[in-house]
Amino acid sequence: MSDICIVYDRVRWEEKELYDKAVKLGHTSKMIDAKTLAISTRDGNVFYNFGDVVLQRCVSHYRGLYLTACLEFLGSKVINTYSTAEICGNKLLTSIYLSKNKVPTPKTHFAFGPEVAADVADKVGYPLVLKPIVGSWGRMVIPVKDRDVMESMIEMREEMPNPLSKIYYVQDYVNRPPRDIRTIVVDDRIVTAIYRYSAEGEWRTNIARGGKAELCPITAELEDICVRASKAVGGGVLGVDLMEDEREGLLVHEVNNTVEFKGASTVGEKDIAAEIISYAARIAR
Repeated sequence: MSDICIVYDRVRWEEKELYDKAVKLGHTSKMIDAKTLAISTRDGNVFYNFGDVVLQRCVSHYRGLYLTACLEFLGSKVINTYSTAEICGNKLLTSIYLSKNKVPTPKTHFAFGPEVAADVADKVGYPLVLKPIVGSWGRMVIPVKDRDVMESMIEMREEMPNPLSKIYYVQDYVNRPPRDIRTIVVDDRIVTAIYRYSAEGEWRTNIARGGKAELCPITAELEDICVRASKAVGGGVLGVDLMEDEREGLLVHEVNNTVEFKGASTVGEKDIAAEIISYAARIAR
């Protein structure tokens, strides 16, 4: 049996489920609030016992990313690794790694100044989708219908203090059904796949935005694409999101590093939390 540590900065349904499942499966488990931690290069983990393996579950991307760097510095095994967290938490890097590994993904364009961003948008054509480099739950993901909207978005982002807002991530608009596919991938294997439908009046499909879930069959094509996407970013416990383009078929548009799986658990046939804990126990050996 293993000693499994769950590090969090907000306790959601998923963290409770992982803790309960670890205990139920006979492991020792503890939960640590990341906001209470301070780690030194001198005294390291003298004050903390992170067990055999750490499930890093922080909602804050940067808190989770840099805490993972510290934990790896201390010699802890962390799910997911710093490298995977860095790639998945940054949409630009995710797109690059997916493309480099020939995983089907929407055409995406990067621009590093306001004028060239407007030029790129004109060349791509409208509608298009403008996304932040770092963000979750669909925040600041904007469908841009024409040049006027694009110029307004550029003007607003140039006024933002965050330097990442000055890097423009422009993606082709994908003609798809009013749903996408969320797969939970553990150790390069799909555990569960669901369709996520948009809530009424909402174009994004996030369950956190009121979307609904329905079980999605795991086809050989879906399995192949998701496994390749998982390997492209370094593997671990991931949420691989896909759209069904009417011309190009399945396209991976996002890979989530600290995936939420409550919605998938309500319709899925497998025990997702148990799959994650079993994987963590294997890593701990």
